[in-house]
Amino acid sequence: MIDRNKRLLFFFYVLFLVELSKGQSSRITEVNMGVVTDVGTMHSDIEMFCINLALADFYSSRPQFQTRLVPDIADSRNDVVGAAAAALKLIKNKHVVAILGPWTSMQAHFMIDIGQKSRVPIVSYSATSPFLTSLRSPYFFRATYEDSFQVKAIKSIIKLFGWREVVLVYIDNSFGEGIMPHLTDALQEINVRISYRYVISLNATDYEISLELSKMMTMPTRVFIVHMPSSLASRVFTKIKKIGLMKPGYVWILTSGVTDELSLVDEAGIEAMEGVLGVKTYIRKSNDLEKFRACWRKKFPGMDLNVYGLWAYDATIALAIAIEEAGTDNMTFSNVDFGKNVSELEALGFSQYGPRLRKTLTTVRFKGLAGDFRFVEGQLQPWVFEIVNVIGTRERSIGFWTEENGLVKKLDQEPQNTGALSTWQDHLKQIIWPGEANYVPKGWEIPTNGKRLRIGVPKRTGYTDLVEVTMDPTTNSQEVKGFCIAFFEAVIQKMPYDISYDFFPFETSDGKPAGNHNDLIYQVYLGNYDAVVGDTTILANRINPDFRGPAKYQVSTIFWFAFSTMVFAPRERVFSFGARLLVITWYFIVLVLTQSYTASLASLLTSRQLDPTVTSMRSLLEKGENVGYPRTSFIFGKLKESGFTSSSLIPFDSAEDCDKLLRKGPKKGGISAAFMEVPYLRLFLGQYCKDYQMVEEPFSVDGFGFVFPIGSPLVADVSRAILKVAESSKAKDLDLKYFKNKDETCPDPVTTPDPNPSTSSRQLGVDSFWLLFVVAFIMCLFTLGKFTFLFFKKNQVADLWKEFHRPDGDSYINNVEKCSCSPTQQTSGNNIQETNQEDSGNNIQVTNQEDSGNNIQETNQADTENNIQETNQVNHC
Repeated sequence: MIDRNKRLLFFFYVLFLVELSKGQSSRITEVNMGVVTDVGTMHSDIEMFCINLALADFYSSRPQFQTRLVPDIADSRNDVVGAAAAALKLIKNKHVVAILGPWTSMQAHFMIDIGQKSRVPIVSYSATSPFLTSLRSPYFFRATYEDSFQVKAIKSIIKLFGWREVVLVYIDNSFGEGIMPHLTDALQEINVRISYRYVISLNATDYEISLELSKMMTMPTRVFIVHMPSSLASRVFTKIKKIGLMKPGYVWILTSGVTDELSLVDEAGIEAMEGVLGVKTYIRKSNDLEKFRACWRKKFPGMDLNVYGLWAYDATIALAIAIEEAGTDNMTFSNVDFGKNVSELEALGFSQYGPRLRKTLTTVRFKGLAGDFRFVEGQLQPWVFEIVNVIGTRERSIGFWTEENGLVKKLDQEPQNTGALSTWQDHLKQIIWPGEANYVPKGWEIPTNGKRLRIGVPKRTGYTDLVEVTMDPTTNSQEVKGFCIAFFEAVIQKMPYDISYDFFPFETSDGKPAGNHNDLIYQVYLGNYDAVVGDTTILANRINPDFRGPAKYQVSTIFWFAFSTMVFAPRERVFSFGARLLVITWYFIVLVLTQSYTASLASLLTSRQLDPTVTSMRSLLEKGENVGYPRTSFIFGKLKESGFTSSSLIPFDSAEDCDKLLRKGPKKGGISAAFMEVPYLRLFLGQYCKDYQMVEEPFSVDGFGFVFPIGSPLVADVSRAILKVAESSKAKDLDLKYFKNKDETCPDPVTTPDPNPSTSSRQLGVDSFWLLFVVAFIMCLFTLGKFTFLFFKKNQVADLWKEFHRPDGDSYINNVEKCSCSPTQQTSGNNIQETNQEDSGNNIQVTNQEDSGNNIQETNQADTENNIQETNQVNHC
């Protein structure tokens, strides 16, 4: 605030500027412009100086203009009704053509109705509430940014750091409430939960503020979004620091309602805000702006210029341009018969000049001190917001937010793919967090003085290795133990912070289960429990594309594999001994493969399956057999969905009960098969592996899990802790402790599902024929080595390439003469005809005769029993 002498100097200076703005020529027309402001406040002084400087600068640079705006000031007395009364006074007594102001959104709400009634445009440079837009008045112009524009920048900050819960702190009026619907929608888009709202009155006492802040200390959420005027924010943050809400781990985010007025906050308030983040209106640097700031510092060294002063300057320029373009014709108000019994508002009439001025205002466009000035749907449109970090007694820019690129360090940097930006440091500069912390707060912690988590556990009468609730006779208190409990306690130890909790069995007053697992989980939704720990199953329908496929793919694979193993006859004759030896080896391998798989297929088609007697759920449905399931398990619903009737479903509580039902059989009131989850199955087969066997997995589930409410920030940390425990030796120790077989001769049904592996038939695989493939590989090496050795032995090294391409003159195939009547078969100019003759005495003679008259006879002697001689005889045609 300025002292009394400076205020008097201020008013004399305003009067001087007004007189100066009046032209000396008789051709200039003076036009009355109203200004509604809270006279005597700091923000009013700044805006009034900017308005009069705008008039002086504008008309001094445009002496040819025929109009001159003359500001008429009306004091709104920092009151809503006072603002409405000031507007009525200006319209009725001064016949102003337009009104600049007022300061607050609450004052503007009343004045907009007055402007709409009288057709006098209301141009506000500081009323930012989105509620004003809903009035849809064509005579209201917002020469500032609506608050809802910044919610995307706030959402980007929350998303960047991965915070899952926030607390909203805002003032209890239309300014504070106007942004909330837009902010809520933006946070819901990124699945961020609003855990609490602190709505504070402008007139709240320090005690009331401290009481509410103390309540917030007991909450786990550590991220707060503050939207209120700077005057109230100064008081609130002073209390926040005193109470201890500015320690490391806390996050405070300010809207532009605070950051745009930080220059008006006292030193104590600024120091209390150290470490907070804020979204601020960005003003692009320009030569005109720098000159204006230099002039301002010279004339008013005790005042800090803010963005509202720049908007007041630009709004005044816009009105001067619009009035000059609209002209000065018919600047009157309609006549009203004051003799009638009407209210003062009804007696105003309406401006004949207003519609024309409104039309020219919508087309005004120029480059102002605050940036490009243009009304779009009656308000300015932002294109960028600045992200600031309060350090010490000043603010520091750490980045920007744009609609196109989101959060960036610099406006001139090249747009980058968000997937390539791996950390928050790629988006923003270094941040100093509350308490001078140099690490990013998690945004959620269990307060040391907060409530203990209420953990619900199921009350079981069987399978107590998983969860067991017992009564300690010495302390007369309940004790909860079991595999699920021990695993949960191991997870809690891996959490990055301490968590206090208590177990509460889900039971009735007489110690019996209070319901099934669905009923237990529903208690979390009702808020009776903070979480559920026990044998609760995660249900999901998941298909792994790496191990499954469409029916066409599977069928084609089966047929291809079957027919590809058949032996085929080669179309080319093989003459070389080595080649014949190699082909014979491969024929033998193919023969063994085909015969092996033929025998395996025959076994599958003809063998009688002796054990077990039930092999699938379909056979049980077709026969209408009774089946069992663990009581309170989700399997009951799955079986009913599969087609089983309620009368055929028999529950059991323990492994012993299941064994009794299976031994009775369906004819004696028992069951033919039992459906249970893998943990139950391990416990059951670990005791009765010699009598029963697992034959099918009809349902796909994701195993046991802990239950938390939707949106709980504990989920992410608990999931990480579960992975840490699962990958450590602790998980194996728990498995060995709680799933130890009662019958030590029984194998693990998961790793070794067959209790008698020695008697099981072995399935054919690649490993079954490894010896055959080794023999084939050796034969290939032998044949290739022999050919290479003989080739090098026969020829000189220097003539290898030439010799390799020369036909083999020693081969007997060169002596085969080809018949001239077979032109398609020709070898070295010889016509060859082949005749095979066989006699009854198993003596076959082949004679090769060439055109030159050479006769070559080749005789192959077989074994001693069969003397076979092969002769190829070529007859000349």
